[in-house]
Amino acid sequence: MLRSCARGPQDALRCALPAALPAVCDRLRECAAQIPEAREVLAILEKCTKQQCKGDFPIVVFEGLDATGKTTVTQAVKDALDAVLLRSPPACISQWRTIFDDEPTPIRRAFYAAGNYILASEIAKASTQAPVIVDRYWHSTAAYTIATEINGNVQNLPPVQDGVYQWPEDLLKPDLVLLLTVSPEERARRLEHRGLDKTKEEAEMEANSLFRQRIEESYRRMMNPACQEVDANPSKEDVLKTVLQLIKKHCAL
Repeated sequence: MLRSCARGPQDALRCALPAALPAVCDRLRECAAQIPEAREVLAILEKCTKQQCKGDFPIVVFEGLDATGKTTVTQAVKDALDAVLLRSPPACISQWRTIFDDEPTPIRRAFYAAGNYILASEIAKASTQAPVIVDRYWHSTAAYTIATEINGNVQNLPPVQDGVYQWPEDLLKPDLVLLLTVSPEERARRLEHRGLDKTKEEAEMEANSLFRQRIEESYRRMMNPACQEVDANPSKEDVLKTVLQLIKKHCAL
């Protein structure tokens, strides 16, 4: 049984968002008796190096809501830079995603946080050979958790500079984080064009614009590293040009 650790919104938020690897492991151990897949995730975590050392090549993370163009842009950047493309959650645990998505928020977020630490090991290894492009990483875990646990408008979010927006000290840090944004109308058009089933969170964003606003504002408040915002409304060619210019400016390429 998952321990109760929340009395108010801020307590619930910090309970749902593990701040470091030991907290992630503790959360997974708490639910392992009821969720056998949690033991599998823990076993993979234990095989990952605890001290991930970055290689000589840059690490660029792309964040953003669904249908902001992450898949298209990350593939194009991979091809342009002859880079390695990795995604969160990593392939080795992605088969259990639907199981954890049906669990309470603290367990669900522990799964995604664990995926970040597993992904960090893959990033560290890949960055010794080539530039690394990452489709979502820690900022997604944090932004969606904050937006889920805090109700109402963006004024109810934890204040700017609050610790919940801070990158975990024990997680491999990227060189650059790019946040792709599009207008609500354009995103709705792209989602309809894709014709894919909506996740619970996507359905909530469609029904509740405040939820979407809380996610986007949480992304903007992330720090160390902060997100560099990229307008993804223009054509994919123009967005790619902007992204490559930012990578050239901020990374050693």
